[in-house]
Amino acid sequence: MAGRAGDDARMKPQAGEMAPEFTATVVDGENASEISLGKLRGETVVLVFYPKDSTPGCTIQACSMRDHWEAIRGKARVFGVSADSVASHRKFISKRKLPYPLIADVDRKIVEAYGVWVEKSMLGKKFMGIERSTFVIAPDGRTKAVMEKASPMSHTEKLLEILG
Repeated sequence: MAGRAGDDARMKPQAGEMAPEFTATVVDGENASEISLGKLRGETVVLVFYPKDSTPGCTIQACSMRDHWEAIRGKARVFGVSADSVASHRKFISKRKLPYPLIADVDRKIVEAYGVWVEKSMLGKKFMGIERSTFVIAPDGRTKAVMEKASPMSHTEKLLEILG
C-alpha cells in the first residue's frame, strides 16, 4: 500500500493529492475478484467508506445510493469499502439489492491508508472503527473531493452534486 511520504498513515488524502493505491478483494453479487486503484485510471472512482454491513446508518446510506443509481451510474465507478468479509458483503448486496460492488478490507490496509480508521466513542466506550467518509478520485488518480463524516441521510445528494 503506497502512502504519502513523510505523512502519518492516518491522514486523509486531500483534494489535489494522489489517492493511495491499493489492491483488494471486491464483491459484486456472488462474484469476488481482485481490484486495484491503478487499473481504474482513466475513470472517476468513488470510494464510500462505511462502518459495517447491515447496520442502520449503513443500510440507509447504501439503499439511498441504490435508489438513486440511475443518476449515479455512468458518472463514476462506485465501490463501498468496509472491513467486513466477502461473505458479509455478499449477504448485504443480496438482501439490499445493491447495484454497486463492495470492497472487503478485512486487514484494514485501505481504511488506514485513507485515514478513516479512527477512535470512536459510543455510550462512553472508546473503540476503533471506520469513519463514514467518501473519496471521489479523478481519472488521473488525484483526489477530487473528500466527504468527511458523511451523513447517511444526505450522502447521496452531496455525492451527486460533486459528480455533476
